[in-house]
Amino acid sequence: MALLKRRSGATRPGAADPAASGPRLAILAGAGRLPVRLAEANPGAFLVSFEGSPCELPEDQLTRFRFEKLGGLFDRMRAEGVERIVMAGALARPKLDMTQVDRKVMTLAPKLLKALGGAGDDGVLRLVISILEDEGFAVVGSHELLPDATAKPGRIGGPALSREARADITRAQEILSTLSPLDIGQGCVVAGGLCLGIETLQGTDAMLRFVGETPALKRPGKGVLVKAPKIGQDLRVDMPAIGPATLKAAAEAGLEAVVIAAGKVLLVDGALLPDLARELGIALHAVEM
Repeated sequence: MALLKRRSGATRPGAADPAASGPRLAILAGAGRLPVRLAEANPGAFLVSFEGSPCELPEDQLTRFRFEKLGGLFDRMRAEGVERIVMAGALARPKLDMTQVDRKVMTLAPKLLKALGGAGDDGVLRLVISILEDEGFAVVGSHELLPDATAKPGRIGGPALSREARADITRAQEILSTLSPLDIGQGCVVAGGLCLGIETLQGTDAMLRFVGETPALKRPGKGVLVKAPKIGQDLRVDMPAIGPATLKAAAEAGLEAVVIAAGKVLLVDGALLPDLARELGIALHAVEM
């Protein structure tokens, strides 16, 4: 596969030499296509993932680690010359096995257990960032490494937005803004001014399945999905994302449009989205939020 060839030393025609592109990058990879995109764009990166975590990167190129062994991971990354880290893809909240922790995690255990036990995703991620930075690593965002992966305001693909859709977008923004301090989710669906679904821990796809099951009598219009980061969210580690699967799920749920915050939502496999939106007959737009 192409990723294997690039990782073994060959670069794309015209690509910069990985050794000359700045401090070495580590990709802390979870599920989904985003880690693959990042690995293709950064062929010299050190690939890391949690043990047991779904990941589409080749297993023979991954360094798997237990969350309880962070000290060993930090030492390994330093030995590999890593100075920058990007976190990409869906990662399940780890469960600490205190019988397995190394010395580093033992010193961090009080903060980790508190965050994992009661904080929302933002709280956990802020702690992870602070730990990585305290260890001397620079945390960078996927959008900094893939500058073409976000959208400017305007139509990305599909039809124009109807007046009803624009009103629903405004309502959805109000809902997300109100919920933002509660650290619940990054998306919601609104139809005819009524909220049909709010993204929670189960994710966007689960929300869209639920919306699709809403009886027609309780659904005043097709509706729109709006995705946007929470207020004050650190976009380096938890930027919302959509891709072809999101568009297909939204179309299956009968929605009129998918609307994202301009410059603040990642477009995974973004080159495919304009044509797909047209084929599905669903509006895909970016707006200032």
